[in-house]
Parts: sequence; C-alpha cells; structure tokens
Amino acid sequence: MYVDEFKYEPSQKNLKNVEIVNEGATFKDAILAFIQVEESDEEFDVKSREKKLVNHLKWTSRKNNCKKVILHSFAHLSESKASIDFTKELFDLAEKRLQNADYETAQTPFGYFLNLDIKAPGYSLARIWATL
Repeated sequence: MYVDEFKYEPSQKNLKNVEIVNEGATFKDAILAFIQVEESDEEFDVKSREKKLVNHLKWTSRKNNCKKVILHSFAHLSESKASIDFTKELFDLAEKRLQNADYETAQTPFGYFLNLDIKAPGYSLARIWATL
C-alpha cells in the first residue's frame, strides 16, 4: 500500500524473545507492505521467497514513484503461519536486499501488536495485493 503517511505505536508485545520497543515512528511517502509469511513458504529456500518479495516491492515502488519501503508483519491474512524464525529471517534478508538497491527501509517492531494510523490516497496502484 502506498501511504502518504504511516504512524505506529507499540501496543502489546506478543512474542517473548523480542526486544522491548517503547517508541513508535512516523513515515511519509512510502510503500507499506503488509506481509503474511505462510507455512507453505518454508517448503522453499528463504532466499527464493526473499527474491520474489523484493521484486514485487520494487515493482510496487516504481509504480508509485517511491524509494521507501516499510515491512510490516501482518500475520492476520491467513490461518497458515510460517515459523517465527523463518519469517524474521525473510524480513531481514528482504530489508538488506532493498537497502543494497538504494531503498530507504524500515521494519515495524516484530512480535508486537501496534496502534496504526494510515493515510493513503485513493487510486488503484496505491493498493496492490499479491500472492507470491
């Protein structure tokens, strides 16, 4: 989703072994990627999943003339969930690949429920959905 502005504040920590996050953040003019990593993704090498994800995010960014990407783990899109370790590794690899391609990146706090504030324009390429 292309966003004019996106804000989050940590609300509830829901994974034990993640760092404590008390501060939120605000982003402007960015691609906000709601990402669900499913159990079936673990049948593939994490690098193949990362490549498909990054290619799609770059395509979405080009369509919106934007070089900022926010990766947000949104494990509410399906009942199927990949393991925590696989998901976090995929996010970290995707972020690194995007940074190597001169994208400005961020991840929302992994393992937290967040209060979200999203301001997004209403045109078709601002909201893109894909199964990868």
